[in-house]
Amino acid sequence: MRWLTPDEQHAWRSFVRLHERLGGRLSRLLQAESSLSAADFAVLVNLTDVPEGRQRYQDLARALEWEKSRMSHHIARMAGRGLVVREECAEDGRGAFVVITEAGRAAIEAAAPLHVEAVRELFLDHVTPAELRVLAEVSDRVVGKLDEDVS
Repeated sequence: MRWLTPDEQHAWRSFVRLHERLGGRLSRLLQAESSLSAADFAVLVNLTDVPEGRQRYQDLARALEWEKSRMSHHIARMAGRGLVVREECAEDGRGAFVVITEAGRAAIEAAAPLHVEAVRELFLDHVTPAELRVLAEVSDRVVGKLDEDVS
């Protein structure tokens, strides 16, 4: 067993604390200022990033790191609110797509400026451009390794 050194433990715990507090604060602000939860926002962001605003359930679940049951339940709730619809896949009778609706687009367009302002205020305004570049490099490297391990 390789235990964490004091420096590693400090860095790891600081990162976890940052992630939890920043995520929690952004989630609460998003919910208070829009009708979207952080999970809703994540789904809608992913759908607006793909052509035609549609993505296979399994690909969306993989992108969000969600289990199949969480994905199914959350998409059902979002569909009930008119933010997304489920479309069957013509080529694969077992597959289905999640598709953003006009209401979903309107919701993300209204929430995005509030989210960006909160990200700036809570995070970006407190780091230098050099720190931001290092953070992006480290994040990209670790995510790349995580993606390799899934493939």
